[in-house]
Amino acid sequence: MTSKRIALLAVWIGLLLSGCGGDDTSLTEYVEHVNVIAGRASEQGSALIAEGAQVTDFTPQHLQAGLERGLREIRVPLQTAADALEPPAQVADLHDLMWSWHARFIPIEEALAARAGAATDTAADWEALSDSPEMAAYRDAIAEGKRVCTDFQAQLDATAARGVFADVPWVPAELSEVVEAVLGCEWFPENPQDVYRYPPPTTTP
Repeated sequence: MTSKRIALLAVWIGLLLSGCGGDDTSLTEYVEHVNVIAGRASEQGSALIAEGAQVTDFTPQHLQAGLERGLREIRVPLQTAADALEPPAQVADLHDLMWSWHARFIPIEEALAARAGAATDTAADWEALSDSPEMAAYRDAIAEGKRVCTDFQAQLDATAARGVFADVPWVPAELSEVVEAVLGCEWFPENPQDVYRYPPPTTTP
């Protein structure tokens, strides 16, 4: 596989693992749901990564198939699970913001998959795909999602640092750290506007 196609495959794999998770009970129970949802998505994404690593010639059709499978197996079930949850008051606004973004992202990703499926494996078509309105919308949506997810994680971290049981003196101090969640924000690309940018940067041995 050429270095350019390796770079494109790496971007596709990384984006499959980006996402977050979300019951109208305590913050601790809510976070447990977050961890279950995010963990399940990570496992499914890892399975797709293993299969994607076997691709020897990454084409627009591989991109289309990867996006469609990621939507079918990860994003749509993830959204369905999130829609069934009610967050606690501490994070309700950010939960709604996060999942409203995710709901909007699904049709944007579907549109990009369709656009990729119409491209051929040529430099001209890769460049046209890179510069397409569908790709621009996709990159902008990723940048928005990264900001929202980072804010959400920061608020959860701040809540955990304060300690949910801070006002209950008889509860051991260790229990103040039970609110721990990893939303998966690190899977968002560092530079969303470079996602699937053609030609991708060359790599050195």
